[in-house]
Amino acid sequence: MNFRTDLVLERRELVGEAPVPGVNQVTREKENAKITEIQVQTEEGAQAIGKPIGKYITVEVPNFANETDLLDGRLNAIADELKSMLPTEGCVLVVGLGNNDITPDALGPKCVSQIFATRHIGSDLAMSIGLPGLRAVAALTPGVLGQMGMETSEIVAAVVERIRPTAVIAIDALAARRLSRLGNTVQMSDTGVSPGSGVGNARTELSEKTLGVKVISMGVPTVVDAVTLVTDVLGEQNAARMGDIQIDQEFGRMMVTPREIDLMTERAAKLIALSINTALQPSLSLDDILSLI
Repeated sequence: MNFRTDLVLERRELVGEAPVPGVNQVTREKENAKITEIQVQTEEGAQAIGKPIGKYITVEVPNFANETDLLDGRLNAIADELKSMLPTEGCVLVVGLGNNDITPDALGPKCVSQIFATRHIGSDLAMSIGLPGLRAVAALTPGVLGQMGMETSEIVAAVVERIRPTAVIAIDALAARRLSRLGNTVQMSDTGVSPGSGVGNARTELSEKTLGVKVISMGVPTVVDAVTLVTDVLGEQNAARMGDIQIDQEFGRMMVTPREIDLMTERAAKLIALSINTALQPSLSLDDILSLI
């Protein structure tokens, strides 16, 4: 069975426990987070787990829907991992992918609304308001094709061509294999992202190959494909029944999301936004960032 998931950690789990040539995995604990770094180094490894060559970091944290206090070790863990993947200088463009009118797909827009955009603040103005050393940051919510009449990749490419950032951070909702991974997993990678992939509507990818600058993707799984979920549950309960599953075409297009998805999305967006702000503005304290956004 070809389980559908955007999480590289789950892709690696599906291959089994045996070592995979060209794929290295390291797991470490940091305060309130479990961090798994997977590096796909060869084409053989990429084919084995179905993901392109690159670096993938998964941060597993307590579920956003159950935790109200996000300002703990999770924030620093995500910010530190993101900082290690970004260029140390230059403007960064933060792009929130998705549809703000559809809750499971609203992670990107909700996150970008909390980004501290500074590209318009010159050095003299920054000094005069007591904020020297600000890094230039721009933020963009391109919407979706059905709203804008333009592909997300077209909008982002045009902005990149105009403002010339050194890197793009793209935030999008993801799909997971298991319900237990919804709302408690943050994935980052340096391979880019295909907008809409998490909700089954993948568009032209945003990557260094298509944009000409480094692209860091960030995402949280908010949905599970119905076929993947049903097959996975039946497989755990009675593997012998796996071959008897019949899924009609309509059911096969369904996506499943938890009932507390609104809380999950709001809190995930807040944590990712604060992590990005912290990584990009190391001269500011968390209290400063909270007051500015």
